[in-house]
Amino acid sequence: MKRLPTELLFASLIILAALVLVFLTWANYRYSIQNPGGSDLLPRWAGTRLFIMEGQSPYSEETTQEIQRLFYGRPARSDEDQVLFVYPFYAIFLFSPFALIPDYNIARAVWMTVLEVSVILLVAAGLSLNRWSLSPFMLGVLLLFACLWYYTIRALINANAALLIALTVYLAFLAMRDGRDGLAGLLLALTTVKPQMVVLVILLVLIWSISNRRWILFWSFLGNLALFTAVTSLLIPNWIWQNLVQLFAYPDYTLPTTPGEIFAVWMPGVGMRLGYALTVILVATLIYEWRQAWGKDFRWLLWTAGLTLAATQLVGLPTATENYMIMFPALLMVFAAWDEQWRSLGKMLIFGSYILLFFGVWWLFLATLERGDQPVQGLIMFFPLPVFLLIGLYWVRWWVLRPEQPLLDRLRHSSRKQ
Repeated sequence: MKRLPTELLFASLIILAALVLVFLTWANYRYSIQNPGGSDLLPRWAGTRLFIMEGQSPYSEETTQEIQRLFYGRPARSDEDQVLFVYPFYAIFLFSPFALIPDYNIARAVWMTVLEVSVILLVAAGLSLNRWSLSPFMLGVLLLFACLWYYTIRALINANAALLIALTVYLAFLAMRDGRDGLAGLLLALTTVKPQMVVLVILLVLIWSISNRRWILFWSFLGNLALFTAVTSLLIPNWIWQNLVQLFAYPDYTLPTTPGEIFAVWMPGVGMRLGYALTVILVATLIYEWRQAWGKDFRWLLWTAGLTLAATQLVGLPTATENYMIMFPALLMVFAAWDEQWRSLGKMLIFGSYILLFFGVWWLFLATLERGDQPVQGLIMFFPLPVFLLIGLYWVRWWVLRPEQPLLDRLRHSSRKQ
């Protein structure tokens, strides 16, 4: 009899969660009908569906024309987004459940619900990795910040898989922390559906796994990636070449996506050279920090991974602000270090950062928004978060990488000895 209240509570929570998900999906469906788009999902949904239903390659000209018809109602002009499939072919494993839904608006609504849940789980993963315990009030503020932040909303509106990829990356880190290296390797292999987001951090993990002789992690990643490639090559033998053709075409129809390209817009004479200089500085920094992480423990890896993910956005690889939530747990690392080391002052810094990063970034977006046929974010939006995070991570580097006992406690302990 004593177990009944617990069972009722658990059942009630399950029912409540299900109702919330149903309501959220309904709200997403209404939004999808009133706001056509989801520019990141549509090419993958249509490309995967055409392959499943008609056997067409998602990279074929016929598929691209059909995607353009769905997106624009006509063939795309040369100066417009060509809405190519672009992703590796094994991304069909991710998109197939949604491609089986014949109504795109319903598929988009369900997909958006998955992304919204991913944001909540990403916050939970970040808190767990950084071992940061929050009061209910602080947790509520953090969740509101994460769910309503510019970078989150932009990814949701575009139905970008980056939110799910970000969650998968940190689930892999949780698995590494707990010694489940086979699972971690599998999860990291799955994240390569958006390779530009994860290529550097995966390279770091592989180097670290070698230095710590964690061979299961190393071979699990390579083995699963090889398996994904081999299985899909049975379906379309030359898909890698077809994918490469689309990847090389991608920069021809997209807005600037690297610091060098952005600087070239602002300063045509020297912009690209400034971008190259930034690349050299960041690559040198990463080489140094990766060398420092060689043979170190998981906490050192986690800090270096945060630095690597921030640098990835500025190092010269094509990126998008929709990808920026992958840096969120690293931001929590900075906040957790401030909270641990400075107590009340740390909380003031955290709330000040919330205000700066939330209202400041939204204001910057509205102030620099370029209005034309379609609203386009200002190029300045690529810089605030990675720059803030690079500064913040070096600010807390000593605290994060040294023994876990708080600095103030160590100072008090040493003063008592004197």
